[in-house]
Amino acid sequence: MGLTFFKNTFLLVVLTVFSCGNSPLTPKGEKQDGIPLALEGGNEEGNSIMVGAEQFHLYSELLKNKNVGVVANQTSFLEKENQHLVDFLISKKVSVKKVFAPEHGFRGTADAGEHVKDGVDAKTGVPLISLYGSNKKPSQEQLKGIDVVIFDIQDVGARFYTYISTLHYVMEACADAGIPVIVMDRPNPNGHYIDGPILEKEHESFVGMHPIPIVHGMTMGEYAQMINGESWLKNNVKCELSVIKMKNYTHQTAYSLPIKPSPNLPNDKAINLYPSLCFFEGTFINAGRGTDMQFQVFGAPSLPASKYTFEYTPESNEGAKSPKFKGQLCRGKDLRKEPRLSKINLEWLINAYNANGKKKNFFNSFFVKLSGTKKLQQQIEQGMSAEAIRDSWKDGLMGFEKIRKKYLIYE
Repeated sequence: MGLTFFKNTFLLVVLTVFSCGNSPLTPKGEKQDGIPLALEGGNEEGNSIMVGAEQFHLYSELLKNKNVGVVANQTSFLEKENQHLVDFLISKKVSVKKVFAPEHGFRGTADAGEHVKDGVDAKTGVPLISLYGSNKKPSQEQLKGIDVVIFDIQDVGARFYTYISTLHYVMEACADAGIPVIVMDRPNPNGHYIDGPILEKEHESFVGMHPIPIVHGMTMGEYAQMINGESWLKNNVKCELSVIKMKNYTHQTAYSLPIKPSPNLPNDKAINLYPSLCFFEGTFINAGRGTDMQFQVFGAPSLPASKYTFEYTPESNEGAKSPKFKGQLCRGKDLRKEPRLSKINLEWLINAYNANGKKKNFFNSFFVKLSGTKKLQQQIEQGMSAEAIRDSWKDGLMGFEKIRKKYLIYE
């Protein structure tokens, strides 16, 4: 089932500002669907994508004489400058006072779910504050002395990828403190489609905080606008939000990430397969963790050799200190040569469930959090086909597309 994207109904702009207050970059009197529109930016030549952070001329005035906090990780990199954003800002005499690091840490080497510690960046001496573990939301004490917060993290467009949850908490904390947030927009490598069940409120968690499908088809900047516009922040607070828009990007633009966004998404293929294979994290199946084929293969010792001929053995590595079936031979499927997906593939999950002898042990409690609904597990257990399951998502996806349309910045 393919979904037709709604085209953006408002102007293509270099900077979009969506704020509960007045921003120096908000043009007077121009609004579309309640969202303030901003001025057109520079006229750089060429058709290559220019991410928000690379357009310093658009946000330098917002940082002038301000104490700045930066939410960043290893993907907060400026290819044009060959510098990390924090290093770049410091070179521009911006007063960077704190760096807030999400899951996987500032340098991006921590395992999924591993506690990330506070510390000091060895290169710059800037204090590092973890936003993963017990402290997912910046405290008011941690924000003290900060005048503006920059958020610049590469996302992969899946609801259960926790950087959008970090974005929510940063916006919420800054709204409470009266601190503006600037989102430096970056491409969504899975932005070319929308798919999956809509998360149900009773299954909200850090791997799914909002009523959206698994693949939402939005950039971080667009998603931040949706968080604000749909009043998802606690007590309906609004964050003073600025989005530094990319140049030469559309949702259909293929984009190869220059830096892996986390240890277990090492390449474009893994990122494209991730929305489909992450379901296996809620089962006993190994999804390639403990190999150099993370989220490109799956398997388990108990899958029958008659149907699953590909073999591999997970071992400890960066990002997977204790992978499922460590040191055990797994039989499964190699997906590295699969065509690029434009929808979630359910067949791999359904077939693995049906091939497994002990069906009662197939799913674990994490599966419902990942899927955002109890229905998907029930549908698989009842023997529904992938096509029938996908049909059950249609109404939810159509409703989401109507909401999504209001917040799009790009075609």
